[in-house]
Amino acid sequence: MLGLVAAVAAGYLPIYFFLELPSGFSIGDLPGLVLTALGLYLLAALFLLVGALSAFFRSVAGAVLLVLGSLMVIAAVLTEPLAFNGSYGLYFRVQFEFETFVAIVRVVMFAVAPFTLIFAIIPPTLRYLRWRPAPAQPYRPQNQLPGW
Repeated sequence: MLGLVAAVAAGYLPIYFFLELPSGFSIGDLPGLVLTALGLYLLAALFLLVGALSAFFRSVAGAVLLVLGSLMVIAAVLTEPLAFNGSYGLYFRVQFEFETFVAIVRVVMFAVAPFTLIFAIIPPTLRYLRWRPAPAQPYRPQNQLPGW
């Protein structure tokens, strides 16, 4: 479930940013580090979404995708202040003032992505994803020998 929350938050940020671009300004005009951060958010959202859905169906690949997506979110969070020529202290102070909805989404993502990473790699999760039920035994009447 945390992977889905992180996927929605990571996917919301670049979409919001693209919708808020002023008229006459294209994505190609953005600096490379900004495009890198936005690309990391989009790719992380995709990995987290596919990983969470795969984990619902008990696939170990889902846990791997959740780990990769969480690491991409962490990398994007660390790249974003540098992309906008800011400092980490100022960036996180502005986010934790909760003045805008985007700041709330970012804080939720800051909190959820590391927990998604941790819960995806702990042994009980991997044991749950690897477990397969034993095949059902065919019905055979109690006192009948096989082959009759």
